Amino acid sequence: MKPTVHDIAREAGVSLSTVDRVLNGRADVRPKNAERVKDAVKRLGYVRDTNAANLAKKRRYKFVFVLPDGPNHFVETVVEAVREASGAQVTDRADIDVLFVNTADPHAVVKRLMSLDLSQLDGVAIMVPETPQVRDAIAHIKSAGAYVVALVSDLPNSRCDHFVGIDNFSAGQTAGALLGRFLRKERGSILVATNSMVSRDSIERRYGLDKVLSRDFPDLTALPTIEFHDDPDRIRDTLERSVATHPELKAVYSMGSGNAAMLDALRHCARDRDLVVIAHDLTSVTRQALIDGEMDAIIVQNVGHLARSALRVLRAKCDAAEIFEAQEQIRIEIIMRENLY
Repeated sequence: MKPTVHDIAREAGVSLSTVDRVLNGRADVRPKNAERVKDAVKRLGYVRDTNAANLAKKRRYKFVFVLPDGPNHFVETVVEAVREASGAQVTDRADIDVLFVNTADPHAVVKRLMSLDLSQLDGVAIMVPETPQVRDAIAHIKSAGAYVVALVSDLPNSRCDHFVGIDNFSAGQTAGALLGRFLRKERGSILVATNSMVSRDSIERRYGLDKVLSRDFPDLTALPTIEFHDDPDRIRDTLERSVATHPELKAVYSMGSGNAAMLDALRHCARDRDLVVIAHDLTSVTRQALIDGEMDAIIVQNVGHLARSALRVLRAKCDAAEIFEAQEQIRIEIIMRENLY
């Protein structure tokens, strides 16, 4: 039989009201009594039913996802996953909004974050680059009592409550290993592209790529990263120029968004079939490119898991409950045409 609050009160030698105050994190408890309750909880193996507690209190959560705006196929898949998760058990008694922001403008990001109604907000899942302005805005949100989860790209200096996403350094290493094995007998260069190197995920992926290439595949050289900054024309112009000036080019590694314009540029250069192309995230664009043989492999993180994990973590933080790290670990998957689902 599962232990109850009555068992805790009896074991600790305190009243039920004292147990309730300790379990709900209230400060109006004598330190000695609080320790007795906590010790009793550990001895009895008590696990609080936060769903029942919240239902009894008629509590509702208020969560917000802050995501990049603009034409981004990956963000579209995240939005769809968040909306799908809104109907799942993890979001029971939760109101969820999705807000979009121009992540290329730190001031616009801060303005958006500062406009949140913190008096009604329990938690924020945020997918933006880390800047000093963003760090200050996150500190402001946390000072109001709301929890902040970094989504997809970590914000390591902003003191977020949790990061939900793949290990991006390992993802870059995975890309390097794939490229090295696809080009095992080749000597040449690899064009590396991303939307912005301000984003932590791109920085970590680039470090991972360079480590594997220098260690295991010294005949392959990764060129300086091309940044596109959400500008399709810039993607095409820069990529076409790079392809033209590097006849030794053997592969393209796309670390972020902009894959549709990248593929258009490769088609225009008539290089869409003779270069090894590795990218991230399974979208309608990358899926079709795999089918058509224009991409060789996609490094994937399950967006459904991302959305559900962010919501579970935010709820756990609100309830002062344990986070099960194994459940929240987002796995790196490799998708090729042969195992496309």
